[in-house]
Amino acid sequence: MNSFRHVYFDNAATTQLDREVIDEMLPFMESHFGNPSAIHFYGRETRAAIEKARKTIAKYLNCTPGEIFFTSGGTEANNMAIRCAVRAYNLKNIITSPIEHHCVQHTVEALAKEGINVHYVHVDELGRFDLNHLEELLQSINDRCLVTLMHGNNEIGTMTDLNAVGELVKKHNGIFHSDTVQTMAHFPLDLKNTKVDFVSGAAHKFHGPKGVGFIYIHHDIHIPPLIFGGAQERNMRAGTENVYGIVGLAKAMQIAFDHLEESRAHISAIKNYMIDQLRENFADVEFNGDLQNSLYTVLNASFPLNDKNSLLLFNLDMSGVCASSGSACSSGSNETSHVLTAIKADPNRVAIRFSFSKYNTREEVDFVISKLKELVMMPATVNE
Repeated sequence: MNSFRHVYFDNAATTQLDREVIDEMLPFMESHFGNPSAIHFYGRETRAAIEKARKTIAKYLNCTPGEIFFTSGGTEANNMAIRCAVRAYNLKNIITSPIEHHCVQHTVEALAKEGINVHYVHVDELGRFDLNHLEELLQSINDRCLVTLMHGNNEIGTMTDLNAVGELVKKHNGIFHSDTVQTMAHFPLDLKNTKVDFVSGAAHKFHGPKGVGFIYIHHDIHIPPLIFGGAQERNMRAGTENVYGIVGLAKAMQIAFDHLEESRAHISAIKNYMIDQLRENFADVEFNGDLQNSLYTVLNASFPLNDKNSLLLFNLDMSGVCASSGSACSSGSNETSHVLTAIKADPNRVAIRFSFSKYNTREEVDFVISKLKELVMMPATVNE
């Protein structure tokens, strides 16, 4: 019998820091403390570390270092892409979807209040974008527009084809932004050969530190800053750089890409094992999203709603299982998931998002299944 105090299956919300990342960051917390904007030795030392990190990220994404700008995380990067593109190109139309992360959804809604026309691409019951409808929208808009569609959904895991979307957007002279926070450092990205203008990353989604991320801006795109006040990041993002965070981000990305296939195989095996165990032990389990084309880190399972199951997430937590009902950014809200609403998921079911990392094990899956068997009200059998 496995004895775990807590099992962590909420890696889509955040991941634990790799020990190597901590070791890489420590000197910049202790002795390498200079302001990167200073011209003396201590400043030059930290400036060099930032530029080394920028080159590391650019290498793994097949872009130029000049196309990478550091931010406080994915939310800032996505806000920057959307708001600054609209401002720079005087755009009047945005095409997005009803299943975007709240940092995209709420930014677009705020711009709609400022007079920007917002159009929503249809999604099916698996959370897949209707590319025929996307083309219809692009054809119906006479002016240049911004298209913002995520690469992998943080709640249900469904992925989209960046190349297919990029080809459509460029065919109609649009600007394409994709929220790649959930896929960054989990899937290979060849930005030089993908028709995307903006992508975003957050270190804490791939075993790096919280509070640091980046935005990729294609060299043909020219936008103003989102944050003013200094000349940092080549006049694109004011504020003293989070040096140790940036160093940790680059190290985490290096580790992720150097072990990409190994980690993917391990995590995929854990996810598939959990799918099998859920199906074997729960006759009425269902899965939200496209299991055939999904983030290998995310599994959204649902159970029938009843008096016992209504508090399932809370009871799992009390039993030592850390999971989620959706995005961690809205976990304090009582509102129904906008993603599940958009895909017309059955409201009479309780959805739980389990998300995995390279640190998870089959034994942890067994522990979760044992707790679910205690907590989920099973359907009555024929003989009963």
